Amino acid sequence: MNEDTGSDYLQPWQLSEVADGGGIGVVEESKHQNLAKGDFVTSFTWPWQTEAILDGDSLQKLVPQLVNGRLSYFLGAAGITGLTALLGVREKGHVAAGANQTMVVSGAAGACGSLAGQIGRLEGCSRVVGIAGTDEKCSILVQEMGFDAAINYKKGDVAKQLRELCPGGVDVYFDNVGGDISDTVISQMNQNSHIILCGQISQYNKDVPYPPPLPPDTEKIQKERNITRERFLVLNYMDKQEASVLQLCQWIQEGKLKVRETVVEGLANIGAAFQSMMNGGNIGKQIVLVSK
Repeated sequence: MNEDTGSDYLQPWQLSEVADGGGIGVVEESKHQNLAKGDFVTSFTWPWQTEAILDGDSLQKLVPQLVNGRLSYFLGAAGITGLTALLGVREKGHVAAGANQTMVVSGAAGACGSLAGQIGRLEGCSRVVGIAGTDEKCSILVQEMGFDAAINYKKGDVAKQLRELCPGGVDVYFDNVGGDISDTVISQMNQNSHIILCGQISQYNKDVPYPPPLPPDTEKIQKERNITRERFLVLNYMDKQEASVLQLCQWIQEGKLKVRETVVEGLANIGAAFQSMMNGGNIGKQIVLVSK
């Protein structure tokens, strides 16, 4: 929504133009050789409207059977969100089975964070701790998503709770938020540990470069402990997309990857749903169901 998105791959919305985002639809008529009426398709730049004429080359055909017919999963757990979680853990987390690693995830009840913690466990982490903003979210992370523990950052002393829940320190940090929470986690990270720099939601309205610079004390810790903190962009790993999506779908079908969605019905409610998501009102992926 900012005039400068700070990224090359994402263009800002334009005044008086139709807003867009990740979406799924069904083909009603096609002149494209690879698409036929009735096909389900998706795009990262789907217009927020009930019907649209789109370039067939910009669309990806979907196979509903891969997600047991739950098409919305292709926007989340089996889509770009799931890919970000999986490839972030694999490419930047340096998770190794049997290494007794502890992972911390901030924004843990969101679309990406809720998957990242589970994937960290599946890839070999021995302990996974989430940080979220309500007691309900923390409860879901532990009871449904398999996290070992969760911290409500709006209650109590986060640093103290982290020390209690991660007595051996933090080896992998999946960072969705930046700011004070991340500074607290980094202060408890181990030598040669790794930050998966997925998002910095607390910093996006500030006039700073991306990734945002760390405060001097935190940067000193990062350098002294040789903590990696590199920008992660899932679009740089599209050569691994097909195999990764199949892995995500397999875990979903086997019940190893639990998926949560917050669903709002009706295109007229998309603005309110977007605002709620930006305020942390969602658990898992925020979905707007336009038609069934």
